[in-house]
Amino acid sequence: MPDHQYTCVTLVTIWTYDYISSLHEEWTFLLRSRWTKVKALYIIARYVPFSLVAADLYMIFAPDKDADAKCWMLMNIYSCLGVVSLTFSECIFILRTYALWNQNRIVLVAMLSALFAITVSFIGFWFATSDATTSTISGTVGCSWNMRIIYFSMPFLPSFVFALGLFFLALIRVIQSWRTARGPLGAILVKHNMFYYACTMNVLTPVLFSYVSANFLERFQVFILAILATRMHLHLWHDYWHAHNPDALVCISMSDMLPADLISGKNLQVPSERVPAGIYVSINVDSRRRWKSAISVLLSDESVAWGDTVTLSSNASPALSMEIRASYELGRMLGGREVIGKLQMSWDELLDHGDHPFDLSFRAVRGVKPSITLKVAVVHAWDDQNDALFDPLIDCEIARDADAGHAQFASYMKSENVSDLNDAMEHFQLVLNQCPVGHPDHATALTNLAWVRLKGYIRNDVQDIDTATCLFRDALALRPQHHPDHPLSLYNLTQALAWRHSRKSTAADICEAAQLYHELLPLCQEGTYLHASDEGIHLQRVILDLCPLGHRLRPITLDKLARAVRARFDQHGSIDDLDTSIQLHREAVSLCPEGHADRDTYLNNLAHSLMSRFKHQGNTSDLDEAICLHDETLRHRNYSLDNLGGDRFKKRGDIEDTTRTISLYREILTLCPYGHQCRDTTLNNLALSLQHRYDVSQVSEDLNEAVVWYRKSLRLKRLGHPGRHVTLSNLSSALCSRFKQTQKNEDVEEAIALGQEPLAALSSLHPDRHLSYMCLQEAYLSRYQILHDPADLSLAMENFRLASKHPTQGFPERIIGAFNWTVAAEQHGHGSVLEAYSTFFELLDAHLATRSSATSRREAAAAFNGVRSLPVDAASCAIRNHNLRHAVELAEQGRGQQWSLASRLRTPIEDLESANPALAHNYLELSKRVSDAAQSSTTISDRAAADRAAIEYRRLTRQWEAAVAEIRDLPAFSRFLLPPSYSDLQAAARQGPVIIFIASQYSCSAIIVLPSGDPHHVPLPSVTLADLTILKDRIVRAIRHTSTLGPNVPRNDLIILLRTVWDEIMLPIVNVLEHVLKLKRRSRIWLCPTAVFTSIPLHAAHPFQTNPDGSREPCLEDLYICSYTPTLSALVRSRQMMKKRVTPSFVTIGQGQPGAGKGKALLAVDSELELVHKLVPATAKHTTISGDTATRAGALEALQQNTWVHLACHGKQDPKQPYNSHFVMKDEHLTLLDIMERDIPQAEFAFLSACHTAVGDEETPDEVIHLAAGLQFSGFKSVIGTLWQVDDSVAKHVVKAFYENMFQDLKDGGVMDCTKAAWALNRATHATKMKVPLEQKMGFVHIGV
Repeated sequence: MPDHQYTCVTLVTIWTYDYISSLHEEWTFLLRSRWTKVKALYIIARYVPFSLVAADLYMIFAPDKDADAKCWMLMNIYSCLGVVSLTFSECIFILRTYALWNQNRIVLVAMLSALFAITVSFIGFWFATSDATTSTISGTVGCSWNMRIIYFSMPFLPSFVFALGLFFLALIRVIQSWRTARGPLGAILVKHNMFYYACTMNVLTPVLFSYVSANFLERFQVFILAILATRMHLHLWHDYWHAHNPDALVCISMSDMLPADLISGKNLQVPSERVPAGIYVSINVDSRRRWKSAISVLLSDESVAWGDTVTLSSNASPALSMEIRASYELGRMLGGREVIGKLQMSWDELLDHGDHPFDLSFRAVRGVKPSITLKVAVVHAWDDQNDALFDPLIDCEIARDADAGHAQFASYMKSENVSDLNDAMEHFQLVLNQCPVGHPDHATALTNLAWVRLKGYIRNDVQDIDTATCLFRDALALRPQHHPDHPLSLYNLTQALAWRHSRKSTAADICEAAQLYHELLPLCQEGTYLHASDEGIHLQRVILDLCPLGHRLRPITLDKLARAVRARFDQHGSIDDLDTSIQLHREAVSLCPEGHADRDTYLNNLAHSLMSRFKHQGNTSDLDEAICLHDETLRHRNYSLDNLGGDRFKKRGDIEDTTRTISLYREILTLCPYGHQCRDTTLNNLALSLQHRYDVSQVSEDLNEAVVWYRKSLRLKRLGHPGRHVTLSNLSSALCSRFKQTQKNEDVEEAIALGQEPLAALSSLHPDRHLSYMCLQEAYLSRYQILHDPADLSLAMENFRLASKHPTQGFPERIIGAFNWTVAAEQHGHGSVLEAYSTFFELLDAHLATRSSATSRREAAAAFNGVRSLPVDAASCAIRNHNLRHAVELAEQGRGQQWSLASRLRTPIEDLESANPALAHNYLELSKRVSDAAQSSTTISDRAAADRAAIEYRRLTRQWEAAVAEIRDLPAFSRFLLPPSYSDLQAAARQGPVIIFIASQYSCSAIIVLPSGDPHHVPLPSVTLADLTILKDRIVRAIRHTSTLGPNVPRNDLIILLRTVWDEIMLPIVNVLEHVLKLKRRSRIWLCPTAVFTSIPLHAAHPFQTNPDGSREPCLEDLYICSYTPTLSALVRSRQMMKKRVTPSFVTIGQGQPGAGKGKALLAVDSELELVHKLVPATAKHTTISGDTATRAGALEALQQNTWVHLACHGKQDPKQPYNSHFVMKDEHLTLLDIMERDIPQAEFAFLSACHTAVGDEETPDEVIHLAAGLQFSGFKSVIGTLWQVDDSVAKHVVKAFYENMFQDLKDGGVMDCTKAAWALNRATHATKMKVPLEQKMGFVHIGV
């Protein structure tokens, strides 16, 4: 036989042998697999070669007489079939690679495009460069290609490149999988079919062995590639099918095993409402075998931590069922117990989640869906290693009756159907009959029957409680003190005794119950269901009621109840629980005088609760009190200091506090040897203090030592420990800090894993999930900064979002998180930056709303360092994102919080009164009660009384918020008291444009708000924040210098600075007003400065230039009538209140002789008052208060009773405590806070002829808190104040000119109109420019309408 015929026969033989050897697997796949597109690909790739075999044999051994024509047709058919086979075989490899790349469509398109190009190249080369003829070899029959080998080899080169590309694509995923799993590399390569991929590169054979005939090369490539592709797919399918079919006839020595980690459970409520001993999960693999987890104690937040692992073998059933069950015994169990949830699922559903933890949710129980958290992975292992993990399902009559009783009882609790109760009692009675005295399940049978009878008695469906009590007592006798079910038996009997006492008032029952309660409480571990759940706390309240004042057990009972309530706060984050805990601790301390043995313990516990409240609410008084209490207890060094040193350091910035705390913890650690109950906490706190010190000192030894101590603490806090997640988060944070220093990838990988673990264990509303979110954002952001993977940045921002919006965490931590979110998003240009700013303002607003006084609100706002510039930064960000409307909203929301919160109780509600009088009345009543509670709380000094007042204030605030929510449900009031929208704020520009000046670290610009349409942006490119700061400081120095000069000395320095203000700031804005907006000259404009702009006299901008014709270049006040407004909302509010006009009354208040230590005498005050008296129209009622009558009380009364006020006295602005800014009266100061507490809606105009009445706040410069703004807030619509000290003798000239212009039309029958004040001041400053020095004249400003 010739060589080429021999080689063809050989290939046919190999193909036939391969098919026969896998015949059983082949037909198992064809008959049992589902019809899919992949199965169709397989059939084509597998069976097209049979047609090639037939054509091959025919062409070789049976040539036709018309040889050349016949060969041409046969070879074309053969080639087409070959191309089809090759293409579909490659498609199988493409789909496998597509699956390895997690169905990445880009990868799929690239591979298919390459395959298409190669197929076209094959067809082109074969048909364009070849011809089919009979064999040219003498004595040989058959057909062959007439083509040079070099041309035939050309198409195989791109095929080789394609195969090489698939190989490397698969290899990349294999390496990634190996780095994650850290398993044997060989097993990973086998698992991912890498050897099949390697063998596909045989396409290089035609190039390497050019001496082989073209016919053989073509046949070799087609057959081998088809064998590889179909063998790989068959292998994959059989692995999967064998793992999911226990009746599989085919045994493969190596198969996939599924280790399933049962991590935790959440929202585990028992349908029968019975208190369980523990919860377990049952996985029913088939009708004969079941895996059961350990029974874990239910925690107070209705969660469970298991940490069990079950390995499901490859001979498992195609589907499985999972059950969550409640067990009422920790010891021997009777039956499967009560079902909480049941779920049928396939293996595919387990495998769909990869190697990541995922939640399985069950049908809702009592309105809440229980869930469990699993993690499933696929590993290769031998088949016979896992059967021992499964228990056979025991089926006996006792167990069936017990389970049926539980099911009927649960049905009764849900439906209240008495027949279900009777069926349950019947089943449990049958169980008891089968478990006589001496039977190991006798106590369990007694308890089940007793509990059903007790619940029936509670619902009045069973008349006898004595039987249930006796059954419980018998069960308790069978479970002595060290029995695992002793605590629950105690609890059951106390319940029966308490109910019998409530119905029959038997004194002996309640005494016995109290004794049993005290025996039970020490057995209830902290964090468990009987300790901090509602039932557990109710239990302890019952005990407290049994210990009246004077009872020796009352202090310890108070302390235990306080700790239980605080534990519930730790689980749910309700501030009410924390307040209650503090009240109970205070009472316990008050009952233990100095020298009492337990006083230090109670003081320490009170300090713990105060520290928790400080972290949750940020009240520094709580921190200070906690420090004092800890100092008192330091003589007992074994007391835990918690995070006192760290928190005090973070608040005070004193590293010595932290170093001192570290030394104390080291000493405490020596007092807590291995096995000591406080050792794990001490280790954690020592590590935390070291980490705090590292944050400042950056000494790596501190950080490395902290990691060591965290790990040791974590080893002592096993799964389910209530403090484990805190240590996990702390260790994660420390490792992340070390990664930033060393850039070792294993540190950040471990940090991410540790941060994710608590999320799987904690309930969705647990406060400490916030810790994990913050750790994860830090880890992802750190890794992004090193590796620059955009996915890490997105994950970091998402964790910022989750942390900031986690509802049960305290506001301070969430506000700091939101601030850090804005910084990170700005720094890295992430799209969430505007959402971050909005979130920050919403959180800060909500936080400040919890404070009852204006002073405490300002202190709370000032406590957040570095956030002062956020309003202007947010506005700048919106401008850069071309969203000017949102920029105006953000600037307003961030800047006006103090005033908006103070004014929310004074919002005009005329429209609401018309729409719904009842709601309006309720709102007004609640507003008054909240306001009264806020004012009364400011005078309380006793800490306990202050706590009670704060609780009452919060209760009233919640009622007020509920009333506001009800108002917002009305169609026309959906935005009632919400931050104003741009359309709301636009009303401020109704009588002229409002110019908002934005001074941000990112950009400086102005936004012109117009009466209609969109706002207009005016960039100030030549000005930076640093420039403005320098300009402000130079202006301050120039003002001080000019005050020492004579009136006729030129103010050259000041002139230069005002020219700079004109050229760099106001000129670009004036150009827009004049040339773009076509605003007429002498129109009114309002200036709304922010940040450093608030300290620059913008209204005094002046070019100080002369035109060529000799005329003077106009300044800003020549062009427009300028007014200021603290915020747009303040201007809108003043205009709304203008609707109420009353007969004007004018009062002049003067104090020129303030007294010793209150300032120098103002000699011109009396003459100024006399001058004003002459200028005020006779039609207005006019009174004067001066000298000894100008007292604080007299001035307040005058402000409330008059609509127009002229005040001539010393005015002092307190830059550190702006609410203490004041007018100097004869006796006491008239403070800004005094003025703000008065609501004077009929007031119209105030002239503050005093120094420093319109200067803002150093701590919160974007909150314009000064005397003039305070008067506007209290009701005065139009106010004139001064930016700096004004000489009283010079001020008289401005006052005279102002009132002459103000009242010049009254002779013709006009009315006193406060809206003319800005025009009158403009005219007055022009009229007195020759009499009043420049710095004195420009000190007067107008605020308001």
